[in-house]
Amino acid sequence: MKVLITGATGLVGSAVAKRFLTDNHEVLALVRPNADRSLLKDLNSKMKFIEGDILDLGSLEDALIDIDCVIHTAAVVSFVPSDQDMMYKVNVEGTANVVNVCLKYQTKKLCFVSSIAAIGRPDPRKAEADKEVILDENHRWENSPENSEYAKTKHLAELEVWRGIAEGLNAVIVNPTLILGEGDWNKSSTQIFRYVYKEKPFYTEGLANYVDVQDVAEIIFRLTQSDISGERFLLNAGSISYKNLFHMIADNMHKKRPSLKVGAGLAGVIWRVEAVRTFLLGTKPLITKETARSAARKVTYNNEKIKKALHFEFQPIEKTVKRVSESLVGKI
Repeated sequence: MKVLITGATGLVGSAVAKRFLTDNHEVLALVRPNADRSLLKDLNSKMKFIEGDILDLGSLEDALIDIDCVIHTAAVVSFVPSDQDMMYKVNVEGTANVVNVCLKYQTKKLCFVSSIAAIGRPDPRKAEADKEVILDENHRWENSPENSEYAKTKHLAELEVWRGIAEGLNAVIVNPTLILGEGDWNKSSTQIFRYVYKEKPFYTEGLANYVDVQDVAEIIFRLTQSDISGERFLLNAGSISYKNLFHMIADNMHKKRPSLKVGAGLAGVIWRVEAVRTFLLGTKPLITKETARSAARKVTYNNEKIKKALHFEFQPIEKTVKRVSESLVGKI
């Protein structure tokens, strides 16, 4: 099979590339000219890199000629207001471009890597206080103050994929929760490990829904080999309190455990301080209003659909944290 991956330089895209190469598939990566390829450094001789961009239709069409399967992972993930315009352009317009070109060249299968954020959050004004909410693939998007701008872009991107499916595209959608894996710990969800490694004293209340990047890659691989089409799957191995997750990471990295809980009041103070600090320094904040608000919610996600469809079992959190912690510490 000839596979094209967008966003191959990221955490999920690089893991997917490795998984397909393991089974000797031909893997091509659509990458921007100045993209950081460090997560693919061991694969340079095993895969082909095509310089281009999902916003550049010409390069996208050139990349998709004779491709059997497309794994679309490229996206802008940000909770910073200044990134919103680019996020809408890449996540929504870029996905529409991928769908249109797949339809034009009759690509055999598209797997869109969306986000758990795309299914939306229930409006908290309609929910019972302190009640845990369990969501699955049947949850319908609703306007809610809990939905970030990032969530809105991924929801709109999914609508583009559903439009493609209605026009005859063979496609599936996956919605991973917090992805834990051996990425760049200055980016994406892997920053959690850096935060704990630096022995920061705070942890937030609330639950983390998590999934191992290796499990995400394996599921994507199996779905593209299957006859499953026109479906979406929530990818969630389980949930754990942020306190326990941070403590588990600290223990595996032999670092001091965070000991100060950040409640809603203190979280509000911290994101405001972060906003001022990053404005003065010209950097991006680690904590924003949206991330502080969502971290405290007790929302979990049902994973039965993907488990039944592929007879799949997720890796335990203890195994994931141990592997990722050891890998990251070993690179320091």
